[in-house]
Amino acid sequence: MNINELKKIKKRALDEHIPIIMDDTLEVIEKELKKNPPKKMLEIGTAVGYSAICFSEFLADKGTIDTIERDEERIEQAKINIVKTEVAEKINILEGDAVEILPILNEKYDAVFIDAAKGKYPFFLNQSLRMLKKGGIIFADNILYKGYVMSDYNKHKQRTAVRNLREYIKEITENPELETEILEVGDGLAISRLKDEK
Repeated sequence: MNINELKKIKKRALDEHIPIIMDDTLEVIEKELKKNPPKKMLEIGTAVGYSAICFSEFLADKGTIDTIERDEERIEQAKINIVKTEVAEKINILEGDAVEILPILNEKYDAVFIDAAKGKYPFFLNQSLRMLKKGGIIFADNILYKGYVMSDYNKHKQRTAVRNLREYIKEITENPELETEILEVGDGLAISRLKDEK
């Protein structure tokens, strides 16, 4: 991987206020991926490709990432960034809306990273669980959403996002097949493991 290019991508994204994964969140996920390098990973929300490029470093041998993005401008930028960082053989961009793409995917994934429309998190979770291998892991970023999710926040503007993030947390913490921890890194990170039936 071309680290210098990765640094440039990060700087440009921050300068242009493009939301990318926060350093401390990335650190936690990378630690998990190092422990169990995924052969196949799914990312919901590519943006400019920064997180997928970072994750690609920790895949199993010949491992790949499928990443979904609907914003055409971001897709073009992500393609350029993936080539520049020399990881094009590891990352496959699925172009379109995750709500339409996920139901027609029939892959099996070792790891999933959710970082897209907050209001769709429960839907993303159900689709991810359908394709997650036993022992697989789901990371959901921005789960505490500026602290709104755990407070009594009820302003109209973000109400749907907050309600659906709360629903997501309820589902992952009450699902007996999942082991979940919620960390206060970045803007909140939920880590859910699908129990391996032994």
